[in-house]
Amino acid sequence: MSQLQEKIKTLAKEQSADIIAHRRHLHSNPELSFEEFKTAKYVAAELTAIGLQPEEGVAGTGVVAIIEGRNPEKRVVGLRADMDALPILEANDVPYKSTVPGVMHACGHDVHTSSLLGTARILNNLKEEFEGTIKLVFQPAEEKAPGGASLMIKEGVLENPKPASMVGQHVAPNIPVGKIGFREGMYMASTDELYLTVKGKGGHAAAPHQLVDPVLMASHIIVALQQIISRNRNPANPAVLSFGRFIADGVTNVIPNEVTIQGTWRCMDEEWREDGLKRMKKMAENIAEAMGGSCVFEIVKGYPFLKNHPELTRRVRTAATGYMGAENVIDLDLWMAGEDFAFYSQVVDSCFYRLGTRNEEKGIISGVHTPTFDIDESALEISTGLMSWLAISELGV
Repeated sequence: MSQLQEKIKTLAKEQSADIIAHRRHLHSNPELSFEEFKTAKYVAAELTAIGLQPEEGVAGTGVVAIIEGRNPEKRVVGLRADMDALPILEANDVPYKSTVPGVMHACGHDVHTSSLLGTARILNNLKEEFEGTIKLVFQPAEEKAPGGASLMIKEGVLENPKPASMVGQHVAPNIPVGKIGFREGMYMASTDELYLTVKGKGGHAAAPHQLVDPVLMASHIIVALQQIISRNRNPANPAVLSFGRFIADGVTNVIPNEVTIQGTWRCMDEEWREDGLKRMKKMAENIAEAMGGSCVFEIVKGYPFLKNHPELTRRVRTAATGYMGAENVIDLDLWMAGEDFAFYSQVVDSCFYRLGTRNEEKGIISGVHTPTFDIDESALEISTGLMSWLAISELGV
């Protein structure tokens, strides 16, 4: 196995310039969720060029390809990359800056896609040296509900052949380049969107006795809903309730007829997720009614929470340690952000790890979802080789 590992590292190094070129092309030509038509064509063309037969159009713009080693039915491992960009105007001054105004790969999906293209090339070169099958999943729309993962699963991406496990990676601008991170069990949160419309009777602010003040009602609701966190949740069970939008479109002396509120509900437990939503809806409606108004409480269900299968994650971490060295493998904290890889983790043993991309000496320090996000591109050689090694190691279980 050590000889195979060295072959992988050599191949990753030899193709690093090509993978950087892939990444820069994708970064310059970003596409929003469910609109990744050119990206999908680019991916499919690159896969075809190395002798694979990609299936296009899965869940709209998804691409799936198979690499069969010896004895292909022995075990199947799935590798996933997401392809969509964000509606952000890039502020970086780099040669590969986005050419699409207001659209940017600000979450590193260009890195994930180019990395998996590199991994595909390595694994295809070595297919006579491992047993089993690798399923490559290039997924659309991680950034937009209902999430490309959920749609690909509905269209059978986890069947024919069925992976025994799924592995995915994500850039981590808080982790130095050259290091990777793992966490067993619960890792990322479910994400639901909350839309409240609090209705009353507006009018002149100097005559509050003649009104049913929706601003006051909405204020009580926002404060009261935090009781769901402080008094109904088990303190050992992480959850976050936040409201980022509160619109009372009156003026200093005019109370409006209604107030609109938008927020997010994030959990690490599916049962508590549903219970919390029911409690919030009932509480908001009852408060508004008790104060003489009404509340329309709408819930847009998002992604489930992401759980890393403990045994699989231990195996993958052990393989990564052998490839990277123990000093370069770190523990991750819980992260209350959402990720639609969670859909895979709810139905098949899954492991989602983080790839360090930060380099303070080069000034590469910006977080994801910001106009100045970028990576140290030396991470691409690591990401392609590491995922290749992890896949082959998992096939050997």
